[in-house]
Amino acid sequence: MAYNTETMRNIGISAHIDSGKTTLTERILFYSNKIHAIHEVKGKDGVGATMDSMELERERGITIASAATNVTWRSHDINVIDTPGHVDFTIEVERALRVLDGAILVLCSVGGVQSQSITVDRQLRRYSVPRLAFVNKCDRSGANPYRVAQQLRDKLGHNAVMVQIPIGLEDKLEGIVDLVTMKAVYFDGKNGETVRDEEIPAGLLEEAKKKRDEMLDAVSMYSDELAESYLEGTETVEQIMAAIRKGTLSLALTPVLVGSAYKNKGIQKLLDAVVDYLPNPNDVENKALDLDNNETPIILKSDAGASMIALAFKLEDGQYGQLTYIRVYQGTIKKGIELTNTRSGKRFKVGRLIRMHASSTEDISEAGPGDIVALFGIECASGDTFTENGLNYAMTSIFVPEPVISLAIKPVDKQSSDNMSKALNRFTKEDPTFRTFVDPESNETIIRGMGELHLDVYIERMRREYKVAIDTGMPQVAYRETVTMSARFDYTHKKQTGGAGQYGRVAGILEPNHEADYEFVDNIKGGVIPIEFIPSCDKGFKACLAKGKIIGFPIVGVKLTIDDGQFHPVDSSDIAFQQAAIGGFWQAFEKAKPEILEPIMKVAVETPTEFQGSVLGSVNQRRGIIIATTEENNFSSVEAEVPLSEMFGYSTILRSLTQGKAEFTMEFLKYSKVPSSIAEQLKKEKLEEKKNEAKKK
Repeated sequence: MAYNTETMRNIGISAHIDSGKTTLTERILFYSNKIHAIHEVKGKDGVGATMDSMELERERGITIASAATNVTWRSHDINVIDTPGHVDFTIEVERALRVLDGAILVLCSVGGVQSQSITVDRQLRRYSVPRLAFVNKCDRSGANPYRVAQQLRDKLGHNAVMVQIPIGLEDKLEGIVDLVTMKAVYFDGKNGETVRDEEIPAGLLEEAKKKRDEMLDAVSMYSDELAESYLEGTETVEQIMAAIRKGTLSLALTPVLVGSAYKNKGIQKLLDAVVDYLPNPNDVENKALDLDNNETPIILKSDAGASMIALAFKLEDGQYGQLTYIRVYQGTIKKGIELTNTRSGKRFKVGRLIRMHASSTEDISEAGPGDIVALFGIECASGDTFTENGLNYAMTSIFVPEPVISLAIKPVDKQSSDNMSKALNRFTKEDPTFRTFVDPESNETIIRGMGELHLDVYIERMRREYKVAIDTGMPQVAYRETVTMSARFDYTHKKQTGGAGQYGRVAGILEPNHEADYEFVDNIKGGVIPIEFIPSCDKGFKACLAKGKIIGFPIVGVKLTIDDGQFHPVDSSDIAFQQAAIGGFWQAFEKAKPEILEPIMKVAVETPTEFQGSVLGSVNQRRGIIIATTEENNFSSVEAEVPLSEMFGYSTILRSLTQGKAEFTMEFLKYSKVPSSIAEQLKKEKLEEKKNEAKKK
C-alpha cells in the first residue's frame, strides 16, 4: 500500500468551555459523510453528539475524554481529535496536542478570547502547533467576530488575519465572504450541505475590499512573489493561499474564519482551510532521542519504508482489553509485526490494529507515517515508545501537571472494595493526572486530581461502570511544606547490633531553593565520604521529602549540600549513610524555620456585568486578589488569584449570585505561604487527627 503523507492532516479541535467544539466536530463528520444525521450535545434527541460517547458526557453536555475519528475531505485523510474544554481534563488536551500537527482554535463570537482560550493557546505553543481560528456562534445575539480577531491580537499575541467575513450577524447571518476568492458563499439545504458561490452583495462589497486589502497586506509578508503581484494588482488565488499556508506553518500567522456550527454555516470552508493551510506530517519536524547515544536527538522521517516508530499517547479500557492510541511517526505498522517497548524492553506482536471513530472501531491491516490508530491488548503506559528492528529510541514525553486536590473514599462493602480497586487501577493508568494512594496513618484510600469536577467524574464513573458503593470525605487541599532559611546539619548514625554495625556521618547545609523542588549538591573533598555512598545520601534526603513534620505534606523548594562526613571501613554501608542523611535532614529542618504553602489558583469568572459587584465581593471573601476586570457587551470578565481551599463549592455559590448566568474556570498557578492563623488551625487539625488515630489503635 502506497502512503501519501501530502494528503494527510492530523488536527485537534480546542477551545474554551461552551465554544461549540463538539457541535463543530459533529458537522465535520456529517459533511464528510462519516455520519448521516446530525445529533446535538446533551443528547436532547435521545442520541447525543457522536464524539461524546460516554453517558456522563451526554448528561452534563461537556467533553470529558478526547475522542478520535478519521474523515475524508477533498481526497485528504484527516484524523480529528475532539478535546475537552474544561481545565480539569487538561491532560486530555496535552496528550492530543503532543501528537497532532495542526489545530482549530474555536472561539465564541460573543465571549471571544476567554480564560480557557488562553490556557489552550499556551498548550498549542508548548508543542509548536500551527492553528486556524474559527469564530463560531456568529448567529448569536451580540456576535462580533471583528472584536474576537482583535482579542486574538491583544490577548494572545497572534498575528490574526481575517480570511473570511460574515454576511450578516446574529439572526441575520446568511453566509460568509471568502476574501481569498472574493466570493459570497451560502449554505443551502436542510443542513447546509449545498455550498453555493455567488457575487458579493453590493452593500458588503466595499467592506469586503477593505478587509481583503488588510489581509493581502498581512500575508504578503510571507511571499515575495505575492508582494510584487499585489503592488501590480495581479495577485492570484494560488499566490494568496501559498502565502497564508507559509505564514501559518511558521506559526507567524493565524488565519481567522467565521461561521456557525449550530446553524450549519461555514464548516465546509473551514475543512477547505484545514486542507489548504494546516501542515501534513512532512511539514512538521519530529524528533526522537537515541537511548544508545546519550539521548542524542534524531530527526524522524515520514517514510513508510523506514523502521517503525510510534508513540502511545492515550490508554482506555476497551471491550477486548486495553486500548492504546498511537501516533505513527516513521515506518509502517502492520498486523503480526514484532515491536519493542523501549521503556520496558518488552517485545510484543501486533494483534488487532484499528482505526477509531469515537467509541466504535474499524479493523485495518496496516497504518503508515502520520496515522493515528489504536492497538488492542498491549501492556504499556501512556507516553511509551514502540519501535522495530532494534531501534532504541524514545519520543519526548507529554507534560503532566501535578494534582492539587485530594479526597478520601471508602467502599461500603467487600464487593465494592474489590471493584473499586479495579476501577482505580484502570483510571490511574488512563489518566496521569489522577493519582491514588493509601494513607499509612488513617489507612484511607485517597484520590487526587485537578479539581472538584475531575474527582466527581471519576467517583460517578466508579458508581456507574463498576457498581461501586462508596462514601466520600471532604476535599483536601494539596498543601506543601518548605524552609525559609539556611541551617547546618551534622549527624552521625551509629548502631551496633552484634557483628557488623552501621556507621555514617553526614554534615552540610539545608537551604531554601526557589528554582526547583529539590537539589542535591556534592561538595565532599578528600574522600571523607567514599564516592559509592554519595548516592546513598541523596536517596536518604529524598526519602524525607514525601512527608513533612508540620502537617504531613510533601516538602518542596529545598537544596541539600553535603560538605563533610566520616565513614568506617567495616561498618559503613548504603543503609548507614541513608539513615545519616535522614537524621541530618530532620536536624536541619527544625532549625530552618519551616512553613506551610498552599496552592493558589488562577480563577476566571465570566459574568453579566449586572452581577460583577457580587462576583468581586465573593472573590474578596475568599482571600482572593483581583488581577484584572474587563467589560464588553454587558459582559464582565474577572481574573483573580484565590487559594484552592477557598474555592470548594464555589460553583453553587456563583450560580446563586448570578441566577445561573455566570461560569468560572480555575487552574493551578503557584504555591504561596499560608497565613499564620490558618497555619495554626492546620497544625491543630493535624494534632487532633493524630490523637484520634492513636485512640483507634
